[in-house]
Amino acid sequence: MTDKRKALALLVVLTLIWGTNWPLFPLAVREMSVWTFRAIAVPVSGLVLLGFAAVRGMPLAVPRADWPRLIAATFAYLVVWNIGSTYAAVLLPSGQGAVLGFTMPLWSALISWAILGERLSARLLLALALGAASVTLLMVPSFRAYAQAPAGLAAGLTAAIGWAIGTLILKRHAWQTHVLVLTGWQMILTSIPIIAGAFALGDGKWFMPSWQTIAVVSYITLMPMCIGNVCWFAIVGLLPANVAGLSSVMVPVVAMISGAIVHGEPLGPLQFAAMACCAASLALVLLKPQAPPAPG
Repeated sequence: MTDKRKALALLVVLTLIWGTNWPLFPLAVREMSVWTFRAIAVPVSGLVLLGFAAVRGMPLAVPRADWPRLIAATFAYLVVWNIGSTYAAVLLPSGQGAVLGFTMPLWSALISWAILGERLSARLLLALALGAASVTLLMVPSFRAYAQAPAGLAAGLTAAIGWAIGTLILKRHAWQTHVLVLTGWQMILTSIPIIAGAFALGDGKWFMPSWQTIAVVSYITLMPMCIGNVCWFAIVGLLPANVAGLSSVMVPVVAMISGAIVHGEPLGPLQFAAMACCAASLALVLLKPQAPPAPG
């Protein structure tokens, strides 16, 4: 299987797992604060991944020279993302913070061009424009909420920028460690500030939640956080950073459809137009036409 086909298969899994996660998030935090939820899910997902890697006989050690880059990527992506998206979820209604987070491909392309000097082809620029149009269409009903909660807007955009920077750091290094181990250690590193934040800013209540909450938190921990992040880091390793970033634009579409099914959220012309833009954007970067054969 070619790298592109592997990436497409992983993308399908990632989109379904991450997309269906957002409607479940309100169910996970019905009985606990967002900080408490993060403090449970993040370290448990890291331990599960490292435990699974150990059972498969993979070495858990990361080369000493890789640790500074691993810590930098973890802080930029997972720490900034988790904290930024947490505050966006608290300050903004519903899943509007999630839509802000998926402006990541735009920041990734901008940083790659302005700081790293990467050339943006006309095809990629058109794909980015379609991705931006999709995110803008999803944001249109929420502009009033953003204006009323500028801190939530800033937190959501900060989360997206952190995700973009972390992805670029990961992409620009030849990792010798298996993606399962790398992801596990990143979750463990992320849990340190998250747990500290939970003790300082969480609800401080100790209780046994209902089995429904335990089931939802367990699902989010094992599927979106464990399998989803492994898929994402594998995609980053298979595709250019800008293309990998654009692959995430389908997640809000699945989240939108899931929200309509689970919570009865609106699904109208704006949302369908956003879906069409997402599909066109992905087609441009992942389904390039084959070059004609050279004359023999």
